[in-house]
Amino acid sequence: MGALSIKDEFVRGLEVWVTRILGNCPGCGGINKFGNVSVQESHVLRGCLSCNYSVHIPLPPLRKQILYLDQFFFGHSFLEKDRRFVEAVQQISQISADQLLVVPYSSVHEDEAHQWRGYGGKTKDDLIKFIKSTSRGHKFKPAYEVELTQISRAFQAFRSTAPSTFKLAPRDALDSKIHAWDDYIWIDEGRDWGDVERVRELKQQSVALLVDDAFENWRHSTLTFEDQISVEIKEAAKGYNGAYTEYATRILSGDPNAIWNATLLSGVVQSLLHALPPEEPFDRLVKIERFFASEHFKEIPYLWLSARIYAVLKDMVKNGAYTNREDAKNRLSGVFQDIIHVATYAPYCDAFFMDKVMAHIVSDPRINLESRFGVKVFSVNNWDKFLRWLNDLQAGMSAQHRTALSAAYPQ
Repeated sequence: MGALSIKDEFVRGLEVWVTRILGNCPGCGGINKFGNVSVQESHVLRGCLSCNYSVHIPLPPLRKQILYLDQFFFGHSFLEKDRRFVEAVQQISQISADQLLVVPYSSVHEDEAHQWRGYGGKTKDDLIKFIKSTSRGHKFKPAYEVELTQISRAFQAFRSTAPSTFKLAPRDALDSKIHAWDDYIWIDEGRDWGDVERVRELKQQSVALLVDDAFENWRHSTLTFEDQISVEIKEAAKGYNGAYTEYATRILSGDPNAIWNATLLSGVVQSLLHALPPEEPFDRLVKIERFFASEHFKEIPYLWLSARIYAVLKDMVKNGAYTNREDAKNRLSGVFQDIIHVATYAPYCDAFFMDKVMAHIVSDPRINLESRFGVKVFSVNNWDKFLRWLNDLQAGMSAQHRTALSAAYPQ
């Protein structure tokens, strides 16, 4: 552990900012000038306010547990109406600060928070700040990006005649630094939210169509569970093809705005076309159609989960659930976002806290989320189990880890 120049660590001209004063500088002897500058993934950088003396303090490697808290949990803890959630989020924040746990937020969290109208003097901006601070700035990659990455990887396997079983890769959804030691600061990145009122309106319309139209058809449907899965998979492929056809038609008609305001879905087929080499001997769109009909496509985690979640929900409706339409609309007001939360991100987590409806669905033996992807499912129905899991994380902290915490984050 030798002395290194601060100039090796920072852009020339940037003043050293010692964030944690530890004492006198071993280099120049400056009184109370020496301390921690930053935590840099695998080590602590210490430096002096008066000279160029600095040292690296190595930190042990981490494997944090990844916990997903859906909007249900964040909403209850933020509004502070239920002490269970308030105390749990405080414990989660402490375990995260101890570098044992990470609670990334997602683009779905942001989308839902920006549709919130506020309550009791608290605004949507307050909610977003709460979510991001609880997550300590850690975030998942955007939902659409994860979906597209999974499809692209499955297409590569299809073209190479590799097995259809999808191999999860954490990098598809998470930053490579997710298991690094946290620095003292993080930078928030804003997004353009478009017409929030229009999004709210479409959300309400979607739930109404689900309850008033789809549920009525499901109650009289003769399709089996497996038939319904096939329908969902085919509809997904149809959606990708339809979005691309609309985009291509606009391009061919000379629409100057087609490139700038095409739907995100249209990018799926575009991406697959770009993946095919120019010398591809067969019709390129035919190749993609074959992929959409393949086992490789069916095994994509996002599609595998979402298709089965809808199939289980359909079975519940056929068996008499949600007969009261107004009650169903209230209870399922966020069902589409909940499905995106689970289908997109659950496979990349160690644990997932969700509302009771979703927890019941994904625990169905035909899905069995925990068995298939190794993610623990928590809800208010197994609250004690959730608390035990958190307590076990804290109790399992090693002496080496405690020493490293003291070095990286001195009081």
